[in-house]
Amino acid sequence: EVQLVESGGGLVQTGGSLRLSCAASGFTFDDYAIGWFRQAPGKEREGVSCISCSDGAYYADSVKGRFTISSDNAKNTVYLQMNSLKPEDAAVYYCAASSGVGYDPLFEYEYDYWGQGTQVTVSS
Repeated sequence: EVQLVESGGGLVQTGGSLRLSCAASGFTFDDYAIGWFRQAPGKEREGVSCISCSDGAYYADSVKGRFTISSDNAKNTVYLQMNSLKPEDAAVYYCAASSGVGYDPLFEYEYDYWGQGTQVTVSS
């Protein structure tokens, strides 16, 4: 059974940091790109970052320089280090796995498996 389990969300003040984790199982981890997406209330889901896609790591412009994605292949886990958090970063964060991304590495319809999400709240 394929599973993607996110953890690490929580409440943080503006300017603070959080590290999200995505633990994967049930598929060949090395063969998949792993992406992070987020969805705030009333907004569409948007791509944040991915790894093992598009020549390594890829970031949405809104998080470049603040977020860092990394992978521990021995643990089948991907991390998203989020620094300098802003209120607009508040959302439910999802990780997802794709067997192959195209021109847009964060095109969500190319992701095959999804986790249940973890809430990130940023207080101002």
